[in-house]
Amino acid sequence: MTIHLAKRAVIEVAGPEARVFLHSLLSADIANLEHGKSTWAGLLTPQGKILFDMFAWAARPEDGVEGFLLDVAAGTAAALLARLGMYKLRREVEIQARPDLAVLADATEEDGPHVAFGPDPRYAEMGTRAISPADVAGRFGNGATAYDERRIALGLPDSEKDIGSGELFPHEANFDQLGAVSFTKGCYVGQEVVSRMQHRGTARNRLIPVATTAPVRPQTPVMAGEKRIGEITGSINESGTRAIALMRLDRLAQAAQAEEIPVAGEARILPVQPPWAQFEVPGAVREEQAWGPPAR
Repeated sequence: MTIHLAKRAVIEVAGPEARVFLHSLLSADIANLEHGKSTWAGLLTPQGKILFDMFAWAARPEDGVEGFLLDVAAGTAAALLARLGMYKLRREVEIQARPDLAVLADATEEDGPHVAFGPDPRYAEMGTRAISPADVAGRFGNGATAYDERRIALGLPDSEKDIGSGELFPHEANFDQLGAVSFTKGCYVGQEVVSRMQHRGTARNRLIPVATTAPVRPQTPVMAGEKRIGEITGSINESGTRAIALMRLDRLAQAAQAEEIPVAGEARILPVQPPWAQFEVPGAVREEQAWGPPAR
């Protein structure tokens, strides 16, 4: 069922230097992004933390001029516009909000016309995403609950609930696992810190999905004995059986070795191995082995 993601907004970056402008700022490879394709990406602080995450779409050129559409959290769109404007300097680009466009999930080509359409670039099991005229999107309900159930079960973070602004390094939000960072492109804002974390393997914290035996609240510490090993973030499904947590993998490994069951408040916590992850979550089970009913 097609879902209107009403809490997303669209920003357009267009002009002769649009591609090189975004490539010099964002963590993903924009230089080689094919027309009609998208990538997950981030705009970082100079210290390497995520200020904004977004889906960047390379639109097909109009009159020979390239344009890119950024699918972003609506609550941060104005701040992102201002930040992009700060970096613009004398670049030949035009940056503007596009309130006439909206974001869809699980769309089909028949739902269109769409301005941009394709698979979720993070993980194919999340279905499709589309940018469509607002009047087209208005035909569909705001089924964000169903979208979030699937997202949380897969361990894919939300821009505002899990990632925030200026709080996490790209590796902590799994940018390196989900195609949102390139380790072969040239310089971009925060690149040195990200490269150092990659080469030294110093990413100890990761956002991962967890199963819970009782409802939990955002920002509840996850404990193993007397040791804090993580924190529940903002993504919690309606039944309270699934959530996303920022976990210290080394401490999670120690807890697993000691056969300590992590807890958050009154709930026992079971880490779930994300199906897309190239790293092993200590003590984790697969989604089908987790406590409680399936989350999707």
